[in-house]
Amino acid sequence: MRFYAEIVMAKKTFQRPKGTADILPEQSVAWQKVEAVARQLFSNYGFGEIRTPMFENFEVFARSAGDTSDVVTKEMYDFYDKGDRHVALRPEGTAGVVRAYVENKLYGPDHEKPYKVFYMGPMFRYERPQAGRFRQFHQIGVEAFGSKSPALDVEIIAMAVNYFKTLGLKNLTVAINSLGDQESRQAYRQALIDYLKPHFDDLSQDSQTRLEQNPLRVLDSKDKKDQEIVADAPSILDFLSEASQAHWQRVQELLDLLEINYTIDSNMVRGLDYYNDTIFEIMTTDENLSGAATIAGGGRYSGLVEEFGGPDTPGIGFAVGVERLLALLASQNAEAAKEPQLDFYVVNLGEGSDAPALKLVQDLRQLGYRANRDYLDRSAKSQFKTANRLEAAYVMTLGDSEIANHTVSLKNMESGEQEEIKLDQLAEELARVTKKGDK
Repeated sequence: MRFYAEIVMAKKTFQRPKGTADILPEQSVAWQKVEAVARQLFSNYGFGEIRTPMFENFEVFARSAGDTSDVVTKEMYDFYDKGDRHVALRPEGTAGVVRAYVENKLYGPDHEKPYKVFYMGPMFRYERPQAGRFRQFHQIGVEAFGSKSPALDVEIIAMAVNYFKTLGLKNLTVAINSLGDQESRQAYRQALIDYLKPHFDDLSQDSQTRLEQNPLRVLDSKDKKDQEIVADAPSILDFLSEASQAHWQRVQELLDLLEINYTIDSNMVRGLDYYNDTIFEIMTTDENLSGAATIAGGGRYSGLVEEFGGPDTPGIGFAVGVERLLALLASQNAEAAKEPQLDFYVVNLGEGSDAPALKLVQDLRQLGYRANRDYLDRSAKSQFKTANRLEAAYVMTLGDSEIANHTVSLKNMESGEQEEIKLDQLAEELARVTKKGDK
C-alpha cells in the first residue's frame, strides 16, 4: 500500500510547473509566425536581434525597475545560487539589454546612433496564475539608445502599430501620455502628494506605502477605491517643463502626420519606475473581450544607462506579450498560421523498401522539399490516409518493382495523375513535375 502511495505521489510531480505551458508543435506554428514577422519588420526599421541571459544578478532588475515597483516588491523570481550569489530570472527585457549595452560599450563611437535592438524570449514573474497570466511568459520587445528626438518616439510607435496590422489585428488604439523630465516630475510629485494626503486613510496599503516613496505609482493602482480617488487627481500634463512640453507637442504633430489615431491618457504611468517623457500603450477592442486589451506598452527613459555605469544616454522601447497577442489573434480570427504543406509523402511497401525509402526522403530534403515517410510498416491504404491528413502535394510509392527498376511511382494528389520517374534523375524530374526548378 505504501509502495502504491509513493508511486501516486511520484506521478503527481511529473507535471509542468504551475503558471507555465507546454507549446506543442501544432501551436508553435503560430508562435513562429509572430516571431518571423517581428524579425522581418523590425529589421526593415534598422533593428538587430540581441539575446541576453535569462537570469542576471538581482541588482540588475532591482536597480532598473525601481524599489517601489510590483516587479521588485512582489513578483521577482529570485534566489541564491550555490555560490551564494543573489540572482533573479528576468522579469522583463529592458534591464538585461541595458546591462549588455553598457558592458559591451555599445555607446562607443564605432556604433551607429541610435543603437537599435530587438529581443524575444521567456520572462518570469511570481504572481498568481490566471487566464492570460503566466509565471513563465514571453515577450517580444525593442530598445533604441542615443537619441532624444520625438521622431524616434513616433517611429517606435508606428513600428509597433505596423507590426500588429501586418499580423492582422483589428480595432487598434494607441494611448499616449508624457511623464515629463526630472524638473516636471519634481513639480508634479509634490502636487500629487498634496492631493493624496487628505485621502491617505482611504488608500490601499500598497498606495499608502508608495505615497512618499513614489506617488506616481499610486496612479497605476488596480485597487478600485484608489482608482476612484485618483480620478480627480491633478494631471502631470499641467506640470510639464518647457522642454518636455515642446517634446510632447512634437510627438503629437508627428503622429498626426503619419495618420496614427491616438488618445491622451493623462493617468497612464506604466508599471516600472524608469520612464520619462513619452509613454504609450497599444490596445485592441473586440466583441469577445470585456473592454480593451493592452498588447504592447513602452516609452522613453533616461538615467537607466547611467545606473549601469554608462554615459548619460536616452532610450526608448516597448514590449509585446506574446501569449496575449496570440489569444487576440485567435479571438479576432486573424489568418491562422498553418503547418507548412508537405511536398512529398513516401509510401514504402515490402521488407526491402525501408532503406531505399530512408534514402529517398533524405534526398528530397536535401533538394529543399518537405518530405516524410511511414515508419510503422502500415498498409498502403493507411499510408495514403496519412498523406492526405498531412496535405501532401505528391505521394511517392516505393515497392519491390520500383526498387528493382530504380524508379518511383509519383502521384499528384490534387489531379490524381500518376507517372514513373527515374531515381537517378530525381532533381531534374521533380523540377519538371512540380515547376520548382529553383528548389
